[in-house]
Amino acid sequence: MDLRNANWHKSSHSASNGGNCVELAMLPGAVAVRDGKDPDGAVLLLAPANLRAAIKSASTIR
Repeated sequence: MDLRNANWHKSSHSASNGGNCVELAMLPGAVAVRDGKDPDGAVLLLAPANLRAAIKSASTIR
């Protein structure tokens, strides 16, 4: 999938000092997730429902 024109958005929970950074891009039928420190690295593609389930699951971990 060509992601050169993807509109990436940095998580509001990312550190402003260049530390932990997650970026998301909405695509037709999918959400792309990447490490903002490595924009040319691997990209995880998820169905929107799967991303919601992962976030919900992670939010219950304490």
